[in-house]
Amino acid sequence: MHMKPPYPVISADSHITEPHDAYKTIVPKYRDRAPRIETIPGKGDCYIVDGLERPLQAYMHSAAGRKPEEMSASLDVRWEAMHKGGWDPRFRLADQARDGVSAEVIYPTVGMVMCGHADFDLKKAVFDAYNDWIAEYCSYSPMRLLGAGQTAVRSPDEGIKDLEHIKRLGLRTVMMPTFPAQGDYDSKIYDEFWAAAISLDLPISFHVLTGGKTLFQADRGPRINSFLGIIRSNQDLIGTFVFGGVFERHPKLKMVCVESDAGWVPHYMYRMDHAFNRHRNWIAPDVRLSKEPSEYVRENIYFTFQDDWIAIKVAHLMNSSRLMWANDFPHSDSTWPWSQELLKTHTKELTEEQTYDILCGNVAELYRIDPKDLQAESLRQAS
Repeated sequence: MHMKPPYPVISADSHITEPHDAYKTIVPKYRDRAPRIETIPGKGDCYIVDGLERPLQAYMHSAAGRKPEEMSASLDVRWEAMHKGGWDPRFRLADQARDGVSAEVIYPTVGMVMCGHADFDLKKAVFDAYNDWIAEYCSYSPMRLLGAGQTAVRSPDEGIKDLEHIKRLGLRTVMMPTFPAQGDYDSKIYDEFWAAAISLDLPISFHVLTGGKTLFQADRGPRINSFLGIIRSNQDLIGTFVFGGVFERHPKLKMVCVESDAGWVPHYMYRMDHAFNRHRNWIAPDVRLSKEPSEYVRENIYFTFQDDWIAIKVAHLMNSSRLMWANDFPHSDSTWPWSQELLKTHTKELTEEQTYDILCGNVAELYRIDPKDLQAESLRQAS
């Protein structure tokens, strides 16, 4: 039996596995093109996504707790054998208890792939339906199931309406596609969108693998090489927001880099400062910032990670109040159900205050969670 800290541990990045009815409210025009689940001989139950060449094996997105040798592209696994908490909130609370977790910020699975879809109209229809479904899922236990809504960002004005609807649904953050339909995020056409996110107290989140590439698309070398490059999209986004002056114009904007790890962040902050101080006059003479680039990273950007022990080792080189631990349940990279054992080892060199911040305090502050109320609720539901 694992030993939990004397406060609620919150996962800042967990997932659902979209069930058959996840898009039941999709507009009729796109009903036939909505992602669906089909059984493929030799691969088991798979997600079929319109326009995606390769089916997504549902099992590989519900393999938490499995040994490496139990994860294979040739496994014929059916839906009933997967983690039921991925789509049924009644089972989710038991999954949390087994991992010593009291609450989770819950992101999609198929929705990650849809973020990079080329058809923004289909994306909009899918995301609207998903937002309805995830809000219903989280309503089972609103203090412990903290949903992330999605917007296609077809336009800044429509994106603002999406933010307002996501807020009304009670969701805690908005998951953004890596690329919007119009321009890029540093364009001033998005200034009103960022102002709306701040006004609604809705942090913006960028999850890895939401830019159109899948885990199996390596730029070069063996396919496994793609795994090492998945954080690159978040690094590019950081540079776009910092050097593009988004945080300069909107200092209260809160951005979350999800599942991108964080051990690399101190060096990236150094490279940003070096580029700005040494080379800006010939590379980008029109970039005007009132602070060092690293200061925007320290203040405006949060990072989630699972078993990135290097992030904990170098926490003192960045802002540890912006680091948030996650278990990534039920995905194949998850630390579930061994999270508490892992954290006990990884946090040994942290102060009690740093440990509390990374496991609870930072995510609680960002998403307006009262740790005492959450602790009481998780104990009540466990009794």
